[in-house]
Amino acid sequence: MSIRHTTTGRRALAAAALTAVFGLALTGCGDDGGGDEARQGSEKSAQPSAPATPSTEKKGEQQPDTAAGENVDPNVKLAEIRGDGLVLIIHQAKRDSGGFVTVQASIKNEGTQSKNTTAWAGTESALLARNPNSVAGATLVDKVGKKRYYILRDTENRCLCTTGIPPLLAGKTTSVFMQFPAPPDTTTEVDFTLPTFATTSVKISG
Repeated sequence: MSIRHTTTGRRALAAAALTAVFGLALTGCGDDGGGDEARQGSEKSAQPSAPATPSTEKKGEQQPDTAAGENVDPNVKLAEIRGDGLVLIIHQAKRDSGGFVTVQASIKNEGTQSKNTTAWAGTESALLARNPNSVAGATLVDKVGKKRYYILRDTENRCLCTTGIPPLLAGKTTSVFMQFPAPPDTTTEVDFTLPTFATTSVKISG
């Protein structure tokens, strides 16, 4: 599996990025999140648990992705989603002590033509501007707590996720990671959604 670059790409930034993340209340447990962004102003947001700290990286400098595929068994399949010639496999959804959940996954193009990856970044303009060709559009939903969790980001809207993903060539696989604020400890299963893929349930470990 190939390792892509990310603008933040290090687990040490996860706690700092909690200040800019929203966990929004759902209006219905069956919602797949298509209209949530338009309703953000009227929905209850989960308050961040820690203040941001200045980044030690130079502004705008792209850092290597050290999290995608890190200590992950590619043979483990928590969930598998197929569609339009693509296969998304979630290998791990792990709760970390810093108060976040890291999702490790891989996406393979089983078709015969190259696939565009731009839609995976979602539709939020602030994230799109800083994280093109990324998986910043991913979300987790705690159906019990009725909250939606968006990707972690730093104070400059750089996501804690894989970015800079080029078009996925036929037969190729890319490894991706995404970090979210952690739901309550009592929540052991969440719904995972990435634009263009169906929603799937994932068990959280750790």
